Amino acid sequence: MNDGHMHGMEGMSPPTNGTGGMSNMHPHHHMMMMHMTFFWGKNAEILFSGWPGTRSGMYVLALIFVFALAVLVEWLSHCNLIKNGSNHVAAGLIQTVMYAVRIGLAYMVMLAVMSFNAGVFLVAIAGHTLGFLFFGSRVFKTPPPPPLISSGKTSDLPPMSC
Repeated sequence: MNDGHMHGMEGMSPPTNGTGGMSNMHPHHHMMMMHMTFFWGKNAEILFSGWPGTRSGMYVLALIFVFALAVLVEWLSHCNLIKNGSNHVAAGLIQTVMYAVRIGLAYMVMLAVMSFNAGVFLVAIAGHTLGFLFFGSRVFKTPPPPPLISSGKTSDLPPMSC
């Protein structure tokens, strides 16, 4: 009986390898359990099948990669590469391409976090936090010089910005 778990799949049977068992599409890969809750450990699959594997060095490399992606997302969120007075069409296209790259990288960080590995989660948060500290907060920005008020009229003041 189907028990309602395979709607529309009633007449289909799983592929076999000739011995009655299910075929193995990746004969040299062992099956890893997909975690649905946070876990600690280096044995995780992050972004790509089989990566980083079971070696500690590769796990550390994966953590550095996720951290760098998160910092890069924050840099792209807060950088202004378009100069004032540039062509509006070219500036709009560059801005759109940068937005697409930023969103793509942000989704890669999100997919890495969906591995439910606690180390990946922590380095993603650390990368976003440090990226915001360096590029988005006021800590490392030089304050603009105070406006010179010559006549005392408020019309001489520059407009407020966020």
